[in-house]
Amino acid sequence: MNAYVFPGQGAQFSGMGKEEYNKFDVAKKLIQQANEILGFDIAAIMFDGSEEQLKQTRVTQPAIFIYSTVLSKIAGKTFQPDMVAGHSLGEFSALVANKVLRFEDGLLLVKARAEAMQKACDAEESTMAAVLGLDDEKVEEICNGIEEIVVPANYNCPGQLVISGSIKGIELAKKELEAAGALKVIPLKVDGAFHSPLMEPARKALEAQIRKTTFSNPICPVYQNVDAKAHTDEAEIKENLIAQLTEPVRWSQIIKQMISDGASSFTEVGPGTVLRGLIKKVDRKIPIQNLSF
Repeated sequence: MNAYVFPGQGAQFSGMGKEEYNKFDVAKKLIQQANEILGFDIAAIMFDGSEEQLKQTRVTQPAIFIYSTVLSKIAGKTFQPDMVAGHSLGEFSALVANKVLRFEDGLLLVKARAEAMQKACDAEESTMAAVLGLDDEKVEEICNGIEEIVVPANYNCPGQLVISGSIKGIELAKKELEAAGALKVIPLKVDGAFHSPLMEPARKALEAQIRKTTFSNPICPVYQNVDAKAHTDEAEIKENLIAQLTEPVRWSQIIKQMISDGASSFTEVGPGTVLRGLIKKVDRKIPIQNLSF
């Protein structure tokens, strides 16, 4: 079975989509449509923007979503997923790929998500950190024992768990995690505590947009971040997407479940090779490639 996976924020690079825009009519059409929907020239930033411009949440999230969707559309009839999943933001790309969302609706939701998350980040100073070399259960135990807000946010692969919370919460957790034997606790260059209770205002804002959006039955199961399970019911998919912003990304569990359910190969659809690396740490033997043209 062919599993297709879609990356999230952090995979962006300057020049993404430029070659495809110049070579493929479908890419040109979608990117021009995206400019109109967003109300600014995102193509110019994707193609020639600086690293700083691309790092802005309001730019990064739509840019990655657009590029991932463009790649799947270029593939045309050869794009035949048996199952899909996306890491955080990538879940929206996955839902377009399996026909739950139209491109236009997916982009509007991503735009609303980026704006809501940026607003939540601006309202309260917060951050994230990657914890390396410690069991998930130990990280959970330490986070639970800290009175400040700090929670597991991204279960990326065995031995790598990202935590999210207030500045004070992350500082306290870093000390305790290192004392407990973590190889490294690396502060991430983000301006918010994604997938934590501090994203509740963003979750509420996005919920209103999601509920107004038409969801369709998928052509294949989507393995969702909040529970790492396969879903084909559009109502369930919608509820899980609403919960996503304040719940952890269970990526390691998703990959294990997809393999258990029969995934025989993985294809990463989008910028970079981040997911490729994470999947190899879950199962070194599973074939994985990047979709490219």
